Amino acid sequence: MPFPADDLATEASRGDADVAALGSVLAEPARARMLLALGDGRALAASVLASEAGVAASTASGHLSRLVDARLLDVLPQGRHRYYRLAGPQVGDLLEALSRVAPAAPVRSLRQGTQAEALRSARTCYDHLAGRLGVAVFGALLEAGHVTGGDGTHDPLAAHEDRLSAPGRDVDYRLTPSGRSALTDLGVELPRSDALRYCVDWSEQRHHMSGAAGRALAGRLLELRWLRRADSGRAVFVTDLGRRELPLALELEPADFGH
Repeated sequence: MPFPADDLATEASRGDADVAALGSVLAEPARARMLLALGDGRALAASVLASEAGVAASTASGHLSRLVDARLLDVLPQGRHRYYRLAGPQVGDLLEALSRVAPAAPVRSLRQGTQAEALRSARTCYDHLAGRLGVAVFGALLEAGHVTGGDGTHDPLAAHEDRLSAPGRDVDYRLTPSGRSALTDLGVELPRSDALRYCVDWSEQRHHMSGAAGRALAGRLLELRWLRRADSGRAVFVTDLGRRELPLALELEPADFGH
């Protein structure tokens, strides 16, 4: 069916994506730090984000307004407070992609070096597990026959649509009956479909589980207190309880836990 004339006119008036406009929003270090602080999908108060960015509350307000106007953040008013979160998983994907191509920030203290290592070891990619731990969890499910369709590796020379730091499309992963049983026994609320989504992990260059199943698994491991979030940012840590239970539940090795 042909498009109405006014729709065609609207489409014709649209140019290419204005990457420069987005770049100007991201170029301010304080705004970049705010986005990274929200990379785990949580909603944080403006005061917390001001502290993360190292700016005064009045200055933070202007930066947050700019991020909302750019459709990178959503604002959630709750009484007298305003909470901010990423505007959707596509913004989380953007942060992962930028993390891959951006130069590493200079490490000027032991604390900064520890934070960088923590992100590579275990982090959230918006709402699911990534880093060495995320890749290890997915690899363990594949090794046990709980997931079928691929082997978890990313071959850039053989990839058609898959790219680092992006949702995967080349591999048709499926949860097997044993996988559904194992995750259900763990208390993970799985979607009805056995199709699994995945991302190509930027730091490990392998696949980690994403989508509804990935989100549910990460949420359950946090609920069980086998994992805990860092006080700020996307890093997660395996707890002492998790070090005991994860090898039994998911057949992980101690080396997979990193820090």
